[in-house]
Amino acid sequence: MHDIRLIRDDPEGFDAGLARRGAEPQAKALLALDEERRALTTKLQEAQSRRNEASKAIGKAMGRGNADEAEKLKAEVAELKQAMPELEKRLEKVSDELDHALAVIPNIPAADVPEGEDEEGNVEVARWGTPRGFDFEPKEHADIAPALGMEFETGAKLSGARFTFLRGPMARLHRALGQFMLDRQVGENGYTECNPPVLVRDEAMYGTDKLPKFAEDSFRTTDDRWLIPTAEVSLTASVMGDILDADALPIRLTALTQCFRSEAGAAGRDTRGFIRQHQFEKCELVSIVKPEDSEAEHERMTKCAQGVLEALGLPYRTMLLCTGDMGFGARKTYDLEVWLPGQGAFREISSCSNTGDFQARRMKTRYRPEGETKKTEFVHTLNGSGLAVGRTLVAVIENYQEADGSVTVPEALHPYMAGTTRLEPTT
Repeated sequence: MHDIRLIRDDPEGFDAGLARRGAEPQAKALLALDEERRALTTKLQEAQSRRNEASKAIGKAMGRGNADEAEKLKAEVAELKQAMPELEKRLEKVSDELDHALAVIPNIPAADVPEGEDEEGNVEVARWGTPRGFDFEPKEHADIAPALGMEFETGAKLSGARFTFLRGPMARLHRALGQFMLDRQVGENGYTECNPPVLVRDEAMYGTDKLPKFAEDSFRTTDDRWLIPTAEVSLTASVMGDILDADALPIRLTALTQCFRSEAGAAGRDTRGFIRQHQFEKCELVSIVKPEDSEAEHERMTKCAQGVLEALGLPYRTMLLCTGDMGFGARKTYDLEVWLPGQGAFREISSCSNTGDFQARRMKTRYRPEGETKKTEFVHTLNGSGLAVGRTLVAVIENYQEADGSVTVPEALHPYMAGTTRLEPTT
């Protein structure tokens, strides 16, 4: 959410920020709504004030025995009472229009975000690991995994496309990855483990910028709750409406949850395999910090996600997303892309984003700076994947595959696998 006061102060700068995202100018239309809202607010306040004054004057006129003046004042009060509901209705309508207009405008990119229209404009800022050399032609996970317990047909039979049934050691390996990620983020990186609801209200989705713009990308229940598309929603919204003490910051939260996405905007993409599912697990990272700490926190969060890939021995690269490829609420984003030898390509496995105060304004989440008794400021929020479990499973299968169709379990996962060090094909 944007601050209309900042747009008033620098409409040209606001439109210039939107232009970097490839968006049309918005300041003129927003300021017109803002001016109308302020004018209606003033008119309503003046009407309320005059009604109160006239109501008091009626008693005084009656006390003086001036019946004519009292009647005139009564007529004025009656007229004001009749006019005010219409003013209130018009003010509510204009306020709603302005709030909706502000709610569907993306965040302004940080100054160091590169210009670009799409993923072609992203910039590689780091690379780790050397892709394994194979003495056979590596296969894609969708060709290896069915014999190891990744059942695409069973998932489709139960639930339709983009659902998968995991069985036996494959299911255990998936669980091991999630547990490993969670243990690492808590034990080594200082995040607080949470177990949040996966069903949330409109307010939580709106506060984390998933509504109204991305309603079609999520699943809604018949009692008007939403299945979370990511635990970012639950974790970030846990401080919704709060005024936090400065010494409580930073707040670092993590959760391993089921996530649900309709993939409405991804028709035809990754229909084969386990990469893009309607239901998946993710180890989410969320930070709530002071504004002056958010850039350093963004770098820290990204390192926490990178550390998981390094511990698993999975080669990856870090991409700084350009203005045209960032998410709606982000002001700066790093994507981690893992190497998949079966595809011969890097694929996204984590996004770590700094949203600045964009979500905090929507959630009305503030903190009280040290030494202040009344003044409050908006916090900054950050979110990232540490990591997406299903995509990490795909990366393990492809990078640790053997010529006979088996998959070696990475050493870091051995404590979680009850002695299983290799997944063997059963068919």
